[in-house]
Amino acid sequence: MSLVMQQLKETAAYIQSKYQAIPEIGIVLGSGLGNLISEISVEKEIAYAELPHFPVSTVEGHHGKLILGELNGKKVIVMAGRFHYYEGYTSQQVSFPIRVMKMLGVHTLLLSNAAGSVNPAYKVGDLMIIKDHISFFTANPLIGKNEDEIGTRFPDMSEPYSRELIEKAKTAGKQLGFHLHEGVYTAVTGPTFETRAEYKLIKIAGGDVVGMSTVQEVIVAVHAGMKVFAVSVVTDIGIREDDNIITHEEVLAAAKEAEPKLTALFKALV
Repeated sequence: MSLVMQQLKETAAYIQSKYQAIPEIGIVLGSGLGNLISEISVEKEIAYAELPHFPVSTVEGHHGKLILGELNGKKVIVMAGRFHYYEGYTSQQVSFPIRVMKMLGVHTLLLSNAAGSVNPAYKVGDLMIIKDHISFFTANPLIGKNEDEIGTRFPDMSEPYSRELIEKAKTAGKQLGFHLHEGVYTAVTGPTFETRAEYKLIKIAGGDVVGMSTVQEVIVAVHAGMKVFAVSVVTDIGIREDDNIITHEEVLAAAKEAEPKLTALFKALV
């Protein structure tokens, strides 16, 4: 058995020793987007620091714990806080928790993130369903020896985000009475926000929003055969002629404002 598989099994076994139910749906909550936890019937909380081989979240707005319980009648496992490449973790470490979810029985993954818009039609507080992504700017987590036990060496990425789940989300959005954009998420390493020239490049390349997370998680989820749905909360506007200063505090404040919509959408999807 490879070292990676051994570590995954040890982490999964530790979680199973604390919580016996099998979660069906995995949820990752991005910067400032922890409100969904209040809707969960929490059965167990485990701090990341407790988990063998697990990284620890170092960014403000990320709680740093696993929440296990029930949401709308389904068993869920929720990451309150994720890991980022810019924190100094490898892309394999960033995506390690998603593989652990797979080991625990998760078949569907719901992801959220805070992102900057390069699409002039988007406003701060809008939600964008990710229909596709561009990830040339970040390290692919599948680089290295393939874990054949999990998935194929060359996974197809023509539909990384489930069209079926996108349609369900659009229906849910209509029922909930708010508009959902659909667009392309561009992943960068961070932690710097982009220069004006970089925003322009991303726009030319076909990106609608830009962020520092998500795609590495999506790649390992698709590799493992999981269904994926992801949504970006627009927390800042990237190209502004007047003033292009963006702060993390501004991002967190905008995320907090949009949280109720995201929470309602994820509840409906579950």
